[in-house]
Amino acid sequence: MTTDHLMHDRPTRHVRHAASKVPEVTVFFWIIKVLTTGMGETASDFLAHLLGPVPAVGLGGVALVAALAVQFAVRRYVAWIYWTAIVMVSVFGTMAADVLHVGLGVPYTLSTPFFLAALTVVFVLWHRSEGTLSIHSIHTRRREAFYWAAVLATFALGTAAGDLTATIGLGYLGSAVLYAAAIAVPAAAHRWGSLNAVTAFWAAYVITRPLGASVADWMALSHARGGLALGLGPVTLSWTVAILGFVGYLAASRKDVRHDEVMA
Repeated sequence: MTTDHLMHDRPTRHVRHAASKVPEVTVFFWIIKVLTTGMGETASDFLAHLLGPVPAVGLGGVALVAALAVQFAVRRYVAWIYWTAIVMVSVFGTMAADVLHVGLGVPYTLSTPFFLAALTVVFVLWHRSEGTLSIHSIHTRRREAFYWAAVLATFALGTAAGDLTATIGLGYLGSAVLYAAAIAVPAAAHRWGSLNAVTAFWAAYVITRPLGASVADWMALSHARGGLALGLGPVTLSWTVAILGFVGYLAASRKDVRHDEVMA
């Protein structure tokens, strides 16, 4: 799914819109998105073990606010600013899901539908306000606010869903296989079925979270928990290096910057 297919839900016309605040959706978008989900999962756990849960959540919250403040301050999409914000959403989204489960004792069977309901509310309010959920439309402050609210909800939902499937018998590797298969469903339904592009995009976007998180957990966690026991720190570092490499490439090549007229 690329942004060439991401259309508005309401009737459209050709115009030149203001500078986009989000990247063109290419294969690099999906690669980096999966990497950030895994890195956020292990980074969150690593910080919680290193600093303690409360300081880690506080630090994650401050870093998220700072990253989003910079993202909102710039007037167009800038690769390293956008993806820094995504990373911090990933880290804090993991913490939000973990706080409900570990801190408050809420089971994943309840937190998963809770975050699904929260995401649904964001989408309903966004669509009622703007008439579209297309990422081609992210060029006003209000739409950008809805976009980031949806992104944060998808990360929290994906974290809870990934942990749910991992703890009900599938394990982290089994969960990774499940979500790798699941992410192909919206793509296939859009390409060969009747699923519209915007719905297909957001469905795939949600699934990237438990996919990346399950793979990262499988790599990092102990053999006793069904993992490869590579460690939270090394996995976080290696995935961070990969993210920096891809984002650096996009910043230099600008392959994810949209220049042409789009449907708006």
